[in-house]
Amino acid sequence: MTKTAEVNYYKEEFGEEYRTEVCDYITDEKIESILDAANEPTDIEVKRIIDKALELNGITPVEAATLLQVEDENLIDQFLEAARKIKERIYGKRLVIFAPLYFANQCINNCLYCGFRKDNHQIDRKKLSQSEIVKEVEALEREGHKRLLVLTGEAPITDLDYIIESIKTAYSVKTENGGEIRRINVEIAPLTTKDFKLLKESEIGTYTCFQETYNRKQYKKLHPEGPKSNYEWRLSVMDRAQDAGIDDVGIGALFGLYDYKFDVIGMLLHAEYLDKKYGVGPHTVSVPRLNPALGSPLDEVPYPVSDEDFRKLVAVLRLAVPYTGMILSTRETTEMRNELFEHGVSQISAGSRTTPGGYDKKEKNKEELAQFSLHDLRPIDEIITGIAKDGYIPSFCTACYRLGRTGKDFMDLAKPGKIQEFCKPNAMLTFKEYLEDYGTDQSRKYGKTCLENLKKSLKEENPKLAANINEKLEAIEAGEHDLYL
Repeated sequence: MTKTAEVNYYKEEFGEEYRTEVCDYITDEKIESILDAANEPTDIEVKRIIDKALELNGITPVEAATLLQVEDENLIDQFLEAARKIKERIYGKRLVIFAPLYFANQCINNCLYCGFRKDNHQIDRKKLSQSEIVKEVEALEREGHKRLLVLTGEAPITDLDYIIESIKTAYSVKTENGGEIRRINVEIAPLTTKDFKLLKESEIGTYTCFQETYNRKQYKKLHPEGPKSNYEWRLSVMDRAQDAGIDDVGIGALFGLYDYKFDVIGMLLHAEYLDKKYGVGPHTVSVPRLNPALGSPLDEVPYPVSDEDFRKLVAVLRLAVPYTGMILSTRETTEMRNELFEHGVSQISAGSRTTPGGYDKKEKNKEELAQFSLHDLRPIDEIITGIAKDGYIPSFCTACYRLGRTGKDFMDLAKPGKIQEFCKPNAMLTFKEYLEDYGTDQSRKYGKTCLENLKKSLKEENPKLAANINEKLEAIEAGEHDLYL
């Protein structure tokens, strides 16, 4: 299909809404010019940018590009430390815990790096029935999960009606000890504004869509076939979601598909665009690195990102968009995940499977169904134990979504660092609930110490709030559930 024919197809199919001003706001030439302007940063300029970032006002894409050029280890250590301070000033030491749930792996796209791609005949295809979704959610709830990210390949067999029905099914599942899913976030293919309105009615939290890479030529090369091959339809997706009333959106790039510096700047321009147009930057940014996938024609990662560069890009993103939640998946090793908790990450998946049916015993660890390989395969309680042992607060909180603290209301609290007035207490409450209902001896041991330290610090900061939270903690210990501010 020629470019003209492709444009005409999308206009006919979706109307003029398929292309918005974001397509002119983020261009390859603009990103390249920003990177070119940031060559050879001086020590003085780097320190000025770090000082500016510590004021919680963010840094510009040009300033971020300057930091990305830094190779001096002492200077890098300085902005890694600044990222830690900023993350803790915005969100405290809490880490939100969630699990991905794949509904299906059928797909009509042919993305060269993905195990779900249409031409991959090495994987088994599976679409979960509603009864199978119930089993998956039951398994997740019995591990203590309260937040899900649902995903699926793009195919007619998994249309929006199926997705909405499946979300409804997942919400309906209740298990012992108050097991329930309290909020479902969604990562599916771009929709029209009309369809986004229908998705919003299913009471989702955040809508997430990765651009994968912001470089148009590389994007076209990696997405040769299927609806996903249209770069601009994907790039303009957040306008349609916002226009439909979904005011919490998440963006991301798959690092390794193209030069990481280019894609970091692309993400920051995207965040800047959303903030300027809607007054609401991205609720989350995701930072996955490309992992091998069974049946992928890519023999190697096109643009490998070293651990050193990965630490740097995470820290730069935290400095640039201090208000956003930063998501790290189980693609990374245990060691790398633990390290990046300090440098800006605020949300993590735990006990993950990328296979439809992966939480049910019969499909567990079945590579022939997976989208990509994982590195951190620890069970959730072991992850929780490690987090608490290191002084972080595992959080299953969903209060903001359910109380309407979303979009601009959330940003008004997050940008000046006031959101942790809710984050820390609610994290304490949901962590206590997890320990009472699902904790092991190990997680309860370290969890008790963690909560005692938090209660002490909260009493020093806000005695009235501390008394309120202490009452709620005692109520949870007595059997109550779902308490929050």
